[in-house]
Amino acid sequence: MDCCVCSPTAVGFRLPRNSICVSCYEGARCMIVFLNDLENGRSSDEGSTPAAVKGLSNVFKWMKEMKEMEKALNRKAEFLGGFVAALTDALHTDILVQPGGGGAAIPAHRALLAARSEIFKTVLMSDECKAPPSVAISLPELNHDQLQCLLEFLYRGTISEDDAGRHACALLLAADKYDVPFLKSFCESRIHGTLTAANALEVLEVSEACASETLRRTAMSAIVEHAEDIVFSSRFDDFALKNAHLCVEITRMLLRGMRDKRASVACDGRPENSQ
Repeated sequence: MDCCVCSPTAVGFRLPRNSICVSCYEGARCMIVFLNDLENGRSSDEGSTPAAVKGLSNVFKWMKEMKEMEKALNRKAEFLGGFVAALTDALHTDILVQPGGGGAAIPAHRALLAARSEIFKTVLMSDECKAPPSVAISLPELNHDQLQCLLEFLYRGTISEDDAGRHACALLLAADKYDVPFLKSFCESRIHGTLTAANALEVLEVSEACASETLRRTAMSAIVEHAEDIVFSSRFDDFALKNAHLCVEITRMLLRGMRDKRASVACDGRPENSQ
C-alpha cells in the first residue's frame, strides 16, 4: 500500500486519504497527542513520549519562554517610555541643553543627564551649573536634531532607525566625548551595518577621532577594496588635506596588498620541483 504522506506517487497522484503507512500513522498520532497536551497545559508521561516528540516539546517550550520574555521587555520599554514623555513634554525640567549653530535650547533633567554620563555629572556639579533652571549647558558639536536624538537616547535607550542612519557618526563622537558606552556601541553597530564605499572615508575619520579600532579596521578594509573609486574621487582630496596620517596608512595598506598579491602569484607559478 502506497502512503499518501511519504510515498513518491503522492506528489503527482492523490491517493485515498486512508492510505497511510504505519510510520506516518504513529507520527501523526504522537503529534495529535502532543498538541492536545500542549493545548490543555499538561505533558505526556515521560515513559510514553517518543524522543522526537520530547524534542519538539522542548522547542515549543523554549519558543513560549522567548515570547514571554519579549512581552516582558516590551512592557519594560513601555514603562521606561515615561522618561521620554518627561523630555518631550518638558515635565519639571531643571536645565537647558544648548545645541551648536544657534538652535533652540532643549529642556532636560539634571539627574538623568548625570546618571547617564560621568562627564555630565562632573559638569552639572560645577558651581556654574548650581543655578536656576534658566542656566544652559552647551554642546556646540551637535546641531538641534542631533542633540534631540542624543537626549532621546539617554532617556529611552534607543532611537529610530531613520535617526540612527542620519546621525550615527555625530552621535558616536558625542558618545565618546561624554562617556556614554552604550550609545557608543549602539552607533558602532549601526555604522558597521551601513558602511559602503561612499561613506568609508567619513567612517574612518570618525573612528580615528573616537578611537574605535574595530570600526577603523572595517573602514580601512572597505577603502582598500574600493581604492580606485575612492582615491580618485573629490571626497578624497578634502579628506587628504585634513588627514595626512590616515592617507599614509591607506597607501601602505594598498602597497602591502600589492606586495602580497605579487608574492602569491609568484608562489603559484613556481614549479613544484624547484628548490
